Amino acid sequence: MSQRLIIAEKETVAGAIVDAMGGGVRHQGYWQVGNDQVSFASGHLLRLLEPHEYDERFAKWVMSDLPHGPIPWRWAPGADARSKAQLKVILGLLKTINANSGIVLHAGDPDDEGQLIVDSILEYAGSRAPVKRLLINDNTKKVVLNSLASLSDNSLHYPMGLRALARSVGDQYYGINMTRAYTLAAQAKGYQGVFHIGRVQTAITGMVVRRDLANEAHVKINYYQVKATFALGQWTVPASYKIQATDPVGDNKELSDEDFARQIAQAVQGKPARVIEAGTEKKTKQPPLPYNLLKLQAEASSKFKITPKEVMAITQSLKDKHKLITYNRSDCQYLSDEQHEVAPAVLDAIAQTATMLGSAAKAANPQVKSRAFNSSKVGAHHGIVPTETAANFSDLTDQEQKIYLLIARVYIAQFFPLQEYNQTSVLIECAGYTFKTSSRVILRAGWQALYRNDVENDEIKLADVECSDDLSQLPNGQIGSCSESRVETKQTQPPKRYTIKTLLLDLTRASRYIRDPELRALLVARDKGKDDEHGGIGTPATRDSHLDNLFERDYLAMSGDHVISTKTAREFYGLLDDSVKYPDMSAIWEGKFKEIEAGTLTPVQFVEDLLGDIGREVERLTTEGLAINVVVVPCPACTKPLRQIKGTKGVFWSCTGRDEGCDESFDDIGGKPLLDKFACPDCARPLRRTKGPKGFFWGCTGYNVPEEEKPCKASFEDKAGKPILQKKPKPVLKVSDQHLCKAPDCGKGLSRRPGRKKGTYWWGCSGYPTCTQTYLDKAGKPNYDAPTKEKSA
Repeated sequence: MSQRLIIAEKETVAGAIVDAMGGGVRHQGYWQVGNDQVSFASGHLLRLLEPHEYDERFAKWVMSDLPHGPIPWRWAPGADARSKAQLKVILGLLKTINANSGIVLHAGDPDDEGQLIVDSILEYAGSRAPVKRLLINDNTKKVVLNSLASLSDNSLHYPMGLRALARSVGDQYYGINMTRAYTLAAQAKGYQGVFHIGRVQTAITGMVVRRDLANEAHVKINYYQVKATFALGQWTVPASYKIQATDPVGDNKELSDEDFARQIAQAVQGKPARVIEAGTEKKTKQPPLPYNLLKLQAEASSKFKITPKEVMAITQSLKDKHKLITYNRSDCQYLSDEQHEVAPAVLDAIAQTATMLGSAAKAANPQVKSRAFNSSKVGAHHGIVPTETAANFSDLTDQEQKIYLLIARVYIAQFFPLQEYNQTSVLIECAGYTFKTSSRVILRAGWQALYRNDVENDEIKLADVECSDDLSQLPNGQIGSCSESRVETKQTQPPKRYTIKTLLLDLTRASRYIRDPELRALLVARDKGKDDEHGGIGTPATRDSHLDNLFERDYLAMSGDHVISTKTAREFYGLLDDSVKYPDMSAIWEGKFKEIEAGTLTPVQFVEDLLGDIGREVERLTTEGLAINVVVVPCPACTKPLRQIKGTKGVFWSCTGRDEGCDESFDDIGGKPLLDKFACPDCARPLRRTKGPKGFFWGCTGYNVPEEEKPCKASFEDKAGKPILQKKPKPVLKVSDQHLCKAPDCGKGLSRRPGRKKGTYWWGCSGYPTCTQTYLDKAGKPNYDAPTKEKSA
């Protein structure tokens, strides 16, 4: 058999392959398994070059250089030392494989990104070895062995990687060019900051801005609900009026006419009533599915105020350091059928690790197979679940414990009975009007027992019912009367501002905000068959970083539990084209990606088209500029706008006409440039405002000049951002003719002076510095019995 090099995307997958093959010898960055080597990429080992790496002049932002988009693009090793070291290992192994006419098994994740990660390494290395595709979506031994026995030619999967390639290059070129173009256009009007634009992050900003604007613009409108209580034999039944098609209703499908509602309430009061329909249905509720990363981030934020970024780090630690959970960046909530076989071992590991879940884990029945075990719904990854490894729970941090318990609890729930209940629905006719009500009786809690204290968990809640009593025995045709009726006035509520949880969940269905139905359909079609993505933007592995960037760049902020848009975000939003601030771009690209996978469009053609679109936007911005209102502070020397800059010694203002020869700069005071220039009265050099340990003061810029240039140590107090240039005159000391110095050969008069501490005094000789004799003060007189040598403060 030819020598083989197996390249997995992740170290855990490589380890699973080695275990399935019977084990091997671990070396730095790979395993030796007989005649084969098994290595791993640890994610992206290569990165696309930045503009200045193609040409140094592109380090400077100039509108005439846009759009920047070199074709062919080039790759470079990742920036961190670990990536570089692992890439070097793989390149060395590939060199050996090529020399020995071996073959490569591409074991990247079975999705477009996994395809690209390994394909790009092979192309970067210039490898000529034949490549087979090893598709593994489950690390259990049985699945890995089956995959090893059913290899396919990598060329069949290569187009999927081209899709990811086009997306990576497109996102980089789009972000760089649009950010520079909009920023330069804004700065030409005197704007001080940078407008960061990205296909996903700008669409997220748009979602939050629109939600905030809708919340603030909402005008509350009254609507009305008719409630009644019916005495029906032995039952007292609360019910609500059932709205008919001809009733006056508002946009929320509720009664909008108060008089109409009150007519109904008056008409039924005290009138005979009859049950016209009553039925009870036995229902079951499945346990919630295991978490994917997004659902886990949303739950952790809502329950524990743990940020998405923190969840990423916590789960990484639980996976890599403690070996307690499976792959953490998953976008799937299902498990493979083969994973059901290891349930006893996993439940046992949970019981050993988290003793508070021990009784629940032992009560679980590993023979139960919930809907979560469905290989047909497992793609590149499966749901995040505990492993067969046990650990000392006290070795985990508080946050690691919280996250592990969430993951473990939902796994245990898969092996509990279904929740069972009877749901009764009733229609009541009274005075020609129909009322509806419902009740529920829990027959068996099942898995719900694990969540009895989790009342706010949306995934486990059942729909509300109006009647708390059991109505299952209420017979059809039961006669009674309306004992009480009323009209309840309600008000429409504005769209709720986002929380981290609701924003994350909304990103999975962002296509709803695309107004063009054809574009929306493209994004929805991409996620066909997925239960947890319905035309989303971003990926589970990147959404937290998008949010982090938006918070760090002052587009989003937290107000209590709510995510809100900032002034910067709203100003920015108003300048953008709809295709940028809505998820439209993701949908447009999706259509292009389908063509790339089908072979009717190449990544180069996609990028060329994209650069053409960007070029037209750059041309528009160059010609029309941006309609941005900025308070411009002109440079006193050349009238060009001043720009606020954060330097190594703090914030200052610099003239934007520096390239034209104006090198004026000004100190910052309260966010504004200090335009007044102050000269040192001692040497005429400029003064500079500096913050010292006791506050601001003004110092001469000649302080540290060479000795031959005559340094000046002058400093002045600050008052409202200006120096007090007239120094305080030294106080004229009154020399006493009554209290004389008693130092030998002196006899000069003494002066009473204030001490260092408030309210204290001391006496000094007027013959200073010839005589340095001093005395402590005692009741306003020098204490000749306690002479000191202390000099004047």
